[in-house]
Amino acid sequence: AILCAWAWYNRIQEIAMNIRVKTSNYKLTPESADYLNQRLKALAKFIGKDEDIARCEVEIGRAQGHSEHGNVWRAEINLIHAGITLRAEAVEESVNAAIDEVKDDIIRQLKRERRLHIRLARKGGAWLKRTMRFENEK
Repeated sequence: AILCAWAWYNRIQEIAMNIRVKTSNYKLTPESADYLNQRLKALAKFIGKDEDIARCEVEIGRAQGHSEHGNVWRAEINLIHAGITLRAEAVEESVNAAIDEVKDDIIRQLKRERRLHIRLARKGGAWLKRTMRFENEK
């Protein structure tokens, strides 16, 4: 029974999110695709049970207007999740660095959204508790 539960848990950990990848002036290599998939798995932890309805649009390519600096890479992630749209963009010296930067920025935004919802739920609960106390005193 433990082995079956472990296999079920591992299936949950797979990414079920709708991911769309677009490249600009760049052909996505299998190594870069694997690297991108590994980084996007970190987002699944923060999205939670709504992962199957979340949509992640990723754009990777060479940055325009930076030709005098050599190879400059741009990565962009648009994440549509639970009625909100989060967007992050990064320009870095390598593809992997740009992917890491946008992933970190999206995770930062997801954490901020989660804290906001928790704070609002706590405030609402505190208001309800105060209201119930006031009604009991009458």
